[in-house]
Amino acid sequence: MCGADRVSLERESKVADDPKDVVITSTNQRSPEEQLPVEIKYPEQDLDRGLVGGKGRMIPQNPQNFRPGQKWGLLMVMSAITFISPLASSMFAPAVSYVQKDLDVDNETLLSFSVSIYLLGYAFGPLLLAPLSEIYGRRIVLSCANWFLVIWQIGCALSPNIASLIIFRLLAGMGGSGCLTLGAGVIADLFPVEQRGLATAIWSLGPLVGPTIGPLAGGFMGETIGWRWIFWVLLIVGGVVALGIELLNRETYANVLIRWKTAGLAKELGRSDLRSAYTPDGEKVSIANSLKVGLRRPVLLFSKSPIVAALAFYMAVMYGLLYLFFTTISGVFGEEYGWSSGVSGLAYLGIGIGFLLGAACNGLTSDRIVMRMTAKNGGKFEPEMRLPVMIFFSVFVPISFFWYGWTADKHVFWIVPIIGMAPFGFGFMGLYLPIQTYVIDNYPEYAASANATLTMSRSLVGALLPLAGPKLFANLGIGWGNSLLGFVSLAFVPVPILFSRYGQRIRDRFPVDLQ
Repeated sequence: MCGADRVSLERESKVADDPKDVVITSTNQRSPEEQLPVEIKYPEQDLDRGLVGGKGRMIPQNPQNFRPGQKWGLLMVMSAITFISPLASSMFAPAVSYVQKDLDVDNETLLSFSVSIYLLGYAFGPLLLAPLSEIYGRRIVLSCANWFLVIWQIGCALSPNIASLIIFRLLAGMGGSGCLTLGAGVIADLFPVEQRGLATAIWSLGPLVGPTIGPLAGGFMGETIGWRWIFWVLLIVGGVVALGIELLNRETYANVLIRWKTAGLAKELGRSDLRSAYTPDGEKVSIANSLKVGLRRPVLLFSKSPIVAALAFYMAVMYGLLYLFFTTISGVFGEEYGWSSGVSGLAYLGIGIGFLLGAACNGLTSDRIVMRMTAKNGGKFEPEMRLPVMIFFSVFVPISFFWYGWTADKHVFWIVPIIGMAPFGFGFMGLYLPIQTYVIDNYPEYAASANATLTMSRSLVGALLPLAGPKLFANLGIGWGNSLLGFVSLAFVPVPILFSRYGQRIRDRFPVDLQ
């Protein structure tokens, strides 16, 4: 029971007559019309009944009572590795031509698969890591996943053939999915509702900005020091960040914190009857059974919650369009504009700037919009209040496909197609972030599992759909190929209206028990 993560022992008398969860409501110091009640449920402690819990917002061990600097510091630590992991997904892409020569690979599909296989690791990793984090806690699972990501970079760097490279990339992707999966849980643990929009925007920059910066760095490295050094650099940078997380990270999952506190108090007070208020019946649940239940949660959400399944499908489609978009950029600026593989990576900055602008816009407005909608709703917050902003952002997504596709097809001056990528990045962030925040608000205790549903579906599509990219653009050309993607995204523009109008009704009609 030592270390920064352990909950300090408290000698407390009975705190409440009823050991049920209580709701502690607070408001921020804002104008009356902008006040947002923050409901945080924690089990009360009642030692007379043998229940160990907390005192809601009054206990310092409650992660939402951490100092603001500590909260945002933990988020930055999480965001750092969440940047490194997606960076590893795309940094290798511009160097594929060098792998083709070095490992003597003729199969273009196999080469493309060596890049996209990383995202398959993103699809399978969350199904295991999310339930593990809800059994053992966020910290230890994140730590193991980070080192799993880092260590397999050695295998990638030393790969003697394309088959081993594909296998090591898959394993690295599974480790890299840890930060993408657990970040949602950490945000739910640390931040109340009125701060989650900004927190999610900061954390989500990594999965989207990483793939845009990766080709830029990977292209120059492939040209100069060789493709294997891409993985050595990822090993070094990832190792430094993983070590920093080891030193700075803390456990935030309330269930695990109370379990530790129960064990400490039982030892200190010599009482064998104490039990966590999260399991008031006192029944000991085996790890195997807990894991079985945890593994079912993402699948359960996808199959029994139509609103979550619809949002996951919508995000997967947008993610697939994003990676299809990515497949053309290096080729277009290399073949049509005569740029080298390193310089071609600079073209990704267009979509990257769009990501930054979209994240800033959403992060600065999301929580304020939710507060105003809550005030108009008589002070009652609903998770669906995150979704109406998607209507505004959805109209920007199709613009880029037509703008970028046809200006590149007609060899318009290079800056024009690069600027044309920005609307997609801007619109995509405005769709991605509200969906992420929605599942955190909707399932705060099981935010990791809920986010695993999104990560699994979008990564599966993101890994497999780009394999069709080369044939699509070879047959239709850059102009009509991108126009086809533009028409698909245009057909999905009205979908956020349906989410906003009917989301709450669907959620209420199809409740899902995740316990």
